[in-house]
Amino acid sequence: MILIQDGKRYDEKKFGLESDFEAEILASKDVIFGKDTIYIDAKKKIGTLALGNAIPDGFLFNLSDPDNPEFYIVEVELQKHDFYNHIFPQITKFFAFFKNSKRQKELVEKLFATINADSALKRRFKACLGDKEIFKVLNDLLDSSQNILLVIDGAKPELPEITDTYSDTWGKMVRVLEVRKFTRKDGAVITCDPAFENLEFSYEEPIAETEKKAVQYSEEFHLEDAVDPVKEIYQHLKAFVREEDDAYKFNPQKYYISIKGPKNVVFLKIRRKKIRMIVMLPETDIRKAIQHHPVKSLSQPVQDFYNGPCAAVDIDKMGNIEEIEALVRSAMESVEKE
Repeated sequence: MILIQDGKRYDEKKFGLESDFEAEILASKDVIFGKDTIYIDAKKKIGTLALGNAIPDGFLFNLSDPDNPEFYIVEVELQKHDFYNHIFPQITKFFAFFKNSKRQKELVEKLFATINADSALKRRFKACLGDKEIFKVLNDLLDSSQNILLVIDGAKPELPEITDTYSDTWGKMVRVLEVRKFTRKDGAVITCDPAFENLEFSYEEPIAETEKKAVQYSEEFHLEDAVDPVKEIYQHLKAFVREEDDAYKFNPQKYYISIKGPKNVVFLKIRRKKIRMIVMLPETDIRKAIQHHPVKSLSQPVQDFYNGPCAAVDIDKMGNIEEIEALVRSAMESVEKE
């Protein structure tokens, strides 16, 4: 592959050693992941700490939304590595880590000690988190935000099939970021696919295509790992919508459950300790209606993916559920007016 920019040709650099690619990611981490993320080099900072008999390359904290931070175990791999003999077993070991509460607590303590020992790192966490206690944030994150980020320098054809086959692990927990470097004598260009801020949508298919398929996923699949308060919220929303208009259905798909009448009005992404509700209304309208729940802006490509103006609302408890009900009702009414 080549890249042409401003009439200049850039040739793709193929990394011979994984360590060289790791160094490239580390050097460009703030640009690749964003200024509101913190990347900790596991091998340098954490040493030989093993997570399920595997040592990751890094730990990534996405703090762009301080009220809803995200945590990733990062594995950096080369496209040329054998998938089933190298990449697959490495990632699988991280699944075991996330099921081991003792190891999680050990990692929280090690990460906290590492942050406290590095004044620059500690200042950056404080700048992003404000008055929030770092140890509590770390502890909560490893319990509620269990993600694995595979950074690779090219496509692996095995990945789509694997995410379908192992939908409860690879499909739910693993996200893939393809990072390539193109060079010429007077400079270099790095590409990322997808953009990190759109990472959670990386394997989703266009809405129109998804809706054409027979339902393969159930509500139970989405709620399997959710804590009881999240299940309660979901059942409450389902009862509310049924009472408002029983023509609307809850439609489980691979990565979400949509609330669908004449068209989709809400998409529910079920996480362990919260529901992210993507509402098909302009963000300004959503922010006017919501006072007690975090509202998250969505990039234009993500809004285009959902076929219209939208924003996300995070729900983790039943408190102030009335404003959520009112917002869903508004989304349903907006469809009826079209």
